[in-house]
Amino acid sequence: MLRFLTRVCALALVAGTAHAAYPDHPIRMIVPFAPGGGADVTARVVADTLGKKLGQPVIVENKAGAGGMIGAAAVARAEADGYTLLYTTPGQQMTLPYLMKTMPYDPADLRPVSQVSLAPSVLVVNKKLGVNSLQQLIELARKSPGELNFVSAGIGASSHLNGELLQILAGIRLQHIPYKGTGDAVKDLVGGNGDIAIDTVGIYTSFIKDGRLIPLGVTTAEELPLLPGVPPMSKTLPGYDASPINYITVPKATPEAIVQKLSAALQATIAEPDVKQRMLDQGILAIANTPEQMAELLRKEQTRWREVIEKAHIPKQ
Repeated sequence: MLRFLTRVCALALVAGTAHAAYPDHPIRMIVPFAPGGGADVTARVVADTLGKKLGQPVIVENKAGAGGMIGAAAVARAEADGYTLLYTTPGQQMTLPYLMKTMPYDPADLRPVSQVSLAPSVLVVNKKLGVNSLQQLIELARKSPGELNFVSAGIGASSHLNGELLQILAGIRLQHIPYKGTGDAVKDLVGGNGDIAIDTVGIYTSFIKDGRLIPLGVTTAEELPLLPGVPPMSKTLPGYDASPINYITVPKATPEAIVQKLSAALQATIAEPDVKQRMLDQGILAIANTPEQMAELLRKEQTRWREVIEKAHIPKQ
């Protein structure tokens, strides 16, 4: 019995030492989208400073496809040792589970480590509509049900679900025009073929500044310094909150000590003024939290978006 206990203690000591030594070689951060997009750019900002905090390089690796599911599946199946991270966007755990008939991974196999950013969105309209407030837009839409349209980056994209939430809370009916990506949606909106869009601030800032699009509200609870004078949509529509949350996840079985060490390093990373400024330059707010706080936030977001998807009667693909 004594020999058995001695062996157990020795194994525990070895395991604890291994965790204490983490990390001792480079870490991969999987971005489930192509290089150059918003998620990729922000992930590289985080990875650069996170590597310095951990004392090992954090290498960004792009695994695009299937709306982010290919990259997420790769991390969910990876060894749970803290050396493979997922730069997670809302789709992988918050929305796709309610939009897809089947998925190549179980969303529960990804464990939250920390939030890294919040991407405030803005409701913009083509100036041809002649409206200057959200209330005016709602009144116009109620007079002409289904005649106004809103553009999105595609079915299930944040810009799509944002528009569905607007219809639900305002009691209006709009025509949804999905595109294969943000670029074409922006082009048609600015060109006058689209009426409304609700997407991340960084996408539309230049068009707002040059007067080609009119901002009617932001999706955060407070006004944004980036768009002074543009009120929160929730002032007109209580409960409207639709800012994409990005966060880091790891395989579910990752040891607690490693999860906590990663979380502490991420919180220190996000606290760096340079990281905050580099994100803000893209219209993104740098925000961190604990694994427990992120897990609770994930549960709330899953419930909220599942209800929106069900009320909007979006068929599963």
